[in-house]
Amino acid sequence: MTVIVVTGTGTEIGKTIVTAAVAAVATTAGRSVAVLKPAQTGVGPDDQGDADEVVRLSGAAASAELGRFPEPLAPGTAARRAGLVPVGPGEVAEAARKLAEQHDLVLVEGAGGLLVRFDEEGGTLADAAALLGAPVLVVAPAGLGTLNSTALTAEALRARGIEQLGVVVGSWPDAPDLAARCNLADLPEAAGAPLLGAVPEGSGALDPAAFRAAAGGWLAPELGGTWDAGAFAEAQAAPLSVR
Repeated sequence: MTVIVVTGTGTEIGKTIVTAAVAAVATTAGRSVAVLKPAQTGVGPDDQGDADEVVRLSGAAASAELGRFPEPLAPGTAARRAGLVPVGPGEVAEAARKLAEQHDLVLVEGAGGLLVRFDEEGGTLADAAALLGAPVLVVAPAGLGTLNSTALTAEALRARGIEQLGVVVGSWPDAPDLAARCNLADLPEAAGAPLLGAVPEGSGALDPAAFRAAAGGWLAPELGGTWDAGAFAEAQAAPLSVR
């Protein structure tokens, strides 16, 4: 795969850290990796954005942004309120293709969920993925409510004929509750795609060298790592209730 689109079932669920983990594994394996953030919202002109954070943690070769908008809103809304030109799906696809000419792997990290509006025409990350013919990696939270949002995201991808690469839990808690433990078995069924990893809560606070050394243990072989979904689910399994 030359391009992977990374989306989430919502916002603030670990999408950037998962993107960094995928980039770290590929970079450690000797691949040249670029990360593309189509629209960065909620940061000032001199602040570090998500793509910068991916490079810092992973050692990826390059990062790029197509638009930066100050308010923490959906890209289309943030662009309109700032009086700035929004980023459209065609622009995203063109930028990703250009990066793919120079790098072995391009990771396109969306903002929020799959169908968040980029522009006034209703363009979305899904439209960009369709133009690229690229598979989509879905990042989901661990706990209660994730099955519905994951199933809805998967249904939207299938309706558009877009390949879903799999699901990664973006922030696996230190002390998972019953719902999180059960979701390890239920998420693949809800998604109709394999569970490809679980990134530990707080991983973004690691020193970059420690992050890169650990990243392969959080991701499945399909993403270049060594993480085993079956073994992880068995180790985290909740005991059956006793009546």
